[in-house]
Amino acid sequence: MSQQVLITNIQRYSINDGPGIRTTVFVKGCRLNCAWCHNPECIHFYPEIYWKPSLCRQCGMCFDSCARGAIQPPIALRGDEEDEHYYKIDLTRCDHCMKCVEACFYGALVRVGEPKTVEEILDEVERDMPFYINSGGGMTLTGGEPTAFPEFTRELLRGAKERGIHNCLDTSGFCEWEILDSMRPYTDIFLYDIKCLSGKQHLLRTGVNNSPILANLRRLAEVGADVIVRIPVIPGFNDSPEHMEQVARFLAGLGPSIIQVDLLPFHNWCQDKYRWLGREWEYRDVESLAASEIADLQDILEEQGLATTIGG
Repeated sequence: MSQQVLITNIQRYSINDGPGIRTTVFVKGCRLNCAWCHNPECIHFYPEIYWKPSLCRQCGMCFDSCARGAIQPPIALRGDEEDEHYYKIDLTRCDHCMKCVEACFYGALVRVGEPKTVEEILDEVERDMPFYINSGGGMTLTGGEPTAFPEFTRELLRGAKERGIHNCLDTSGFCEWEILDSMRPYTDIFLYDIKCLSGKQHLLRTGVNNSPILANLRRLAEVGADVIVRIPVIPGFNDSPEHMEQVARFLAGLGPSIIQVDLLPFHNWCQDKYRWLGREWEYRDVESLAASEIADLQDILEEQGLATTIGG
């Protein structure tokens, strides 16, 4: 039986995850825990549940379905004035059995993370082959962190190549070099995330050291892989000109393998996801960055001869 991995979304007609029109596949599970994460549903390695308050009728069907007492009793509807700290599921009791999701008639409870095989994913991705051919697009594998599933990811990339589908691997680079190197023959472009160069700050804000990340990027450059570096620009963390000057010098020193740098401005459009998952988000009240606000950072990178976009 083919191996399965949890997938949170297969997003068609994506134009910001590599060249051309692409289908972006989101795996569920990541070794990093970035404080600003825009895909919180992709962090944990197990299925989760969205609770969407705007769709909930407090009918009590989910309450009756839960054998573990993990569902809060129905309450009187209070509309826009409902307590923002109220959450339908007691996450300390929930075992993710999904009985409440099955009981919900209104779509207020939604399973996050569906198991899929390589073949199932490729069959869906291949449907848009005409768009890939006409635009120079293809499949982008992201997450979460695809390298956390080495065998599955390698087979998915290999399968895409065999079907003539251009592919990009979006990765934090936080893995053993042998894993990344084993995927290299089947990867057309690496979309490689760089958060910051300071090991201390990286550990503080992502939960992991950046030494293997920077080392793996150097090795990809040494072997001549095509790499697009992606830098999430986070207010108060890595958005200073001084830091970007250090990043620019580092990337310029890696040579022609760095074919492009994408600056990704922070946005807070994902705050609903945190609320649906019952999680607090420290960046909830931080304003999104406009492209114009980081144009000076783009200039710094371009001064080092690095082709740079804002937004990918």
